[in-house]
Amino acid sequence: MKRTVIATLLIAGLRVYAADPLPDYHARRVRLAEKLKGGIAVLFAAPEPSSMLISYRQDSDFYYLTGWKQPSAALFIQSPKAAEDKVPERPYREILFLPARNLHGELYTGVKLDAATPNAAAIVHVDEVRPMTELSSLLNQIAAEDRPALNRISGQPDSPQAQALLTWVAATVGSDARPALIDTSKPIGELRAIKDPIEVALLTKAAKISAVAQVALRKVADAGSTEGAVAGVFTETILKNGCARPSYPPIVGSGANSTVLHYEEDSGTMQAGDVVVIDAAAECSMYASDITRTLPVSGKFSPRQQEIYNIVRGAQQAAIDAFVAGTSRINDPKHKYLDSLDTIAFNYMNAHGKDLHGEPLGKYFIHGIGHSVGIDVHDPYDYSKPIEKNMVFTIEPGIYIPEEKIGVRIEDTFYVTPEGKLVSLTGSDTSLP
Repeated sequence: MKRTVIATLLIAGLRVYAADPLPDYHARRVRLAEKLKGGIAVLFAAPEPSSMLISYRQDSDFYYLTGWKQPSAALFIQSPKAAEDKVPERPYREILFLPARNLHGELYTGVKLDAATPNAAAIVHVDEVRPMTELSSLLNQIAAEDRPALNRISGQPDSPQAQALLTWVAATVGSDARPALIDTSKPIGELRAIKDPIEVALLTKAAKISAVAQVALRKVADAGSTEGAVAGVFTETILKNGCARPSYPPIVGSGANSTVLHYEEDSGTMQAGDVVVIDAAAECSMYASDITRTLPVSGKFSPRQQEIYNIVRGAQQAAIDAFVAGTSRINDPKHKYLDSLDTIAFNYMNAHGKDLHGEPLGKYFIHGIGHSVGIDVHDPYDYSKPIEKNMVFTIEPGIYIPEEKIGVRIEDTFYVTPEGKLVSLTGSDTSLP
């Protein structure tokens, strides 16, 4: 009855997310332009998948700047000249280049938008929309006015389209060597780390639906059930609640598998008396969540399992209690910082339990205590820096003891408010034994 009430309340709370708000993508592009210091950037959308068996997902940085979900587009951003920039005068400019429509292909994929679509710029919320074929003409024009500008192109170094663009630029200026591409991942990552209110709303939506799915799994995580069946119920639940996909392959590991950090086979059969670690969360509206729960397969932990579970929960609470915005660091598994949340959780584990050989338990905490969350479940962040206000991240201590077949991880996603308060988006797990 208790679990049913929890699930009902969570599902009722999801109704407020019927319509997603629209982020100010233009403001994001302007902030990126400020970081380009008079340069230009060309970013490419993820290409069409090579197989119908592969679902399409937009490049995360491209989506952050545009909200555009169709493949094979390009975004051009020209930053205005600052007083200290030694470049010709030019205004801020943004253009979304769209590929030509493939009318035959659209019979299989659905109708796509192109530059000839009426009101295309208003639809995509970009100042200009032009055919992809005009990108080369624009760069030629820039080269005629400011040839060195082609040596200051920013973009995605790992993108095949970007590398092809550099080859074309070299041929255009008659150079034997391609110009270096200035990596946009760092400046865009800095922007993505700090969440705006709309992003927080979308991340909250993903977190709440993930929590609903985790509650649903408690009804099927029984002896005799396969790990894969549990993962299937999770995916079914998040799809029913309006999410597009899991934010990562669900991890359902029972018994000895619970001690494998990134166990993804989900092929075992759960046995009475074991624990099962379920690391599974939803991606909704291109925003991810991350949540892990550890359950007793037989419905009740053994005394030893309960002991380890309580230590992990206590370590998480110790990290939560110690958090200070602008000071606390995460993802410090080697404990370089004495005041990092990793070190605090590690010390708690060492002070509250022993293994079968009388040794402290901290050595069984084998990963960082958290990571940034956003469009990607592991959003980019420089973990040498402390967590700031308006960031979203996880706190996920774990203890994994292979010789006892006991793995326990408790993970929640947290938001740091503008006032520096830590708020759990995934809720707390207080209903387990």
